[in-house]
Amino acid sequence: MRVMRLPGIHHDSNVVVVTGSAGSLMINAGTSWYQSLQVERVKGLLGDEATLDRILLTSKRYPCSGGAKHLSEMFANCPVHVHEEGQAALETGDFFSTWASRFDSDMPPIGTEPCASGEVFALGDGEVEAIHLPGCSADEIGYWIKDQSMMVLGCTLPRGDRPARWDLPGGCLPDLIDSLERIKKRQPSAIVPMQGPAIKGKRHVKDVLEMHLKFLRECLERDGATPKSWGRPAQTALWYTSHPPWPLEEKEAV
Repeated sequence: MRVMRLPGIHHDSNVVVVTGSAGSLMINAGTSWYQSLQVERVKGLLGDEATLDRILLTSKRYPCSGGAKHLSEMFANCPVHVHEEGQAALETGDFFSTWASRFDSDMPPIGTEPCASGEVFALGDGEVEAIHLPGCSADEIGYWIKDQSMMVLGCTLPRGDRPARWDLPGGCLPDLIDSLERIKKRQPSAIVPMQGPAIKGKRHVKDVLEMHLKFLRECLERDGATPKSWGRPAQTALWYTSHPPWPLEEKEAV
């Protein structure tokens, strides 16, 4: 089984293509801004005659889901899966709850299939397991690729150096802490966050998760308030920006 990350462009989420002996799937679709380029990137990995069996979304949020309709149509109308809490927003093209409005974009409506926690997508020589991870919103899902000891995430861990927001509709700080604890218990060797480079190596992954958890617990002790020095998130930001900045890459041992 092969796992390939297509780095997010501008506001796009990272896109992960997983191929096995019995098929291929894609996790997240990015915005609709670069959807045609996204098709070409996938074909560049899999070949011009490539097919996808399905698209799995970590979230209804526009950076993860905006390109789903176009990508589905370009790959033989393959089904799009999302947690049931996110289905209504995608099927009605709700550009408010998906946050497409914050990007001055429309949200193309698309029919979806529900994706439940614990659901497994078999690819022959490997599989992808869905894990419900509420906190940033009620519909967040992570995808566990056991053979690679890898977790693919959306807004639950938006970047290695920037913690998720819980002040959005459907957000819940205690749930976000619980979700990151569940990820930590899996002891992943790699995490692909919503944006930015993959977090690699068990020690580095553990350090990043502990950094996020420490910050979130401190905010919980302050009744959900972030440090005053951090400032207000940008209109499109699905994260808080740390001040001073958190490290993005692993520090080399001295």
